[in-house]
Amino acid sequence: MPELPEVRVHAERLAASHVGAVLERFEPITFTAMKTAGVDPGRAVGSAVDTIRTRGKLFIIGVGPTSFVVHLMQGGRLVPDAKLSAKPRNGIARWRFADHDALLLTEAGKERKAGVWVIDGDPIGQDPLAGLGPDADTADRDQLAALLTATRVRVHGFLRDQHQLAGIGRRLANEICHTARLSPFAITAKLGPDEVDRLHAAIGGCIDRSIAFERTQTEMVGSANRPADVHHRTGEPCPVCGDTVREIEYTSYTVNYCATCQTNGKVLADNTTSKFLK
Repeated sequence: MPELPEVRVHAERLAASHVGAVLERFEPITFTAMKTAGVDPGRAVGSAVDTIRTRGKLFIIGVGPTSFVVHLMQGGRLVPDAKLSAKPRNGIARWRFADHDALLLTEAGKERKAGVWVIDGDPIGQDPLAGLGPDADTADRDQLAALLTATRVRVHGFLRDQHQLAGIGRRLANEICHTARLSPFAITAKLGPDEVDRLHAAIGGCIDRSIAFERTQTEMVGSANRPADVHHRTGEPCPVCGDTVREIEYTSYTVNYCATCQTNGKVLADNTTSKFLK
């Protein structure tokens, strides 16, 4: 799933090309495209795009009085569309503009979870943005410490919880834990001051590294092509210590880690009943 760095930088690309474009028509292509029913997207027709920004992993396209909030989910992409095919491959929804390429929301795979929320007024306090934690790279050290102290969960799960910190997914969680030299199973409420310091620095550092990489790309690339020291590197040497990168496999995702760097050499059992490690 695209995370904060990929979404934020892609929003920069789209803003550069589409802010100021006048909306001619919004077209839901699939039955699952629309996640709201109470606001008529036609209200935005004739208005110009005034902003394309992000909150966590979501895009916010502001068009006059209306905001279109877009969630790519696992396989979605939001791309310029010059072809305007009647039945675009994997098409979910399309925005047509005067004198600009359309924007096409696509979703590969069969899940069909990507979609669009149409919102009147300020979207920040409304679904699906309501309840999100701060964007992960905006939380200061004390704010992070307060969030950690208020919970008692595994660090890896905490990082991926959008109600705690918005924008972090599986890849960044793996990279942050490795950079911070923390077990993915460490318990949030038990972290000491030095561990909180390392975690806060790792969050900012890993996001900055990813943003810098994304800005070298012309489009959003797949997860396998994004920078990573441990994520999807099972069996490869850790670039820090040379130990073998290991994995803990769950039904829908995999946790990667280095035992030498993160767990004092202890190998975590590859199942959900693994003991918590400090």
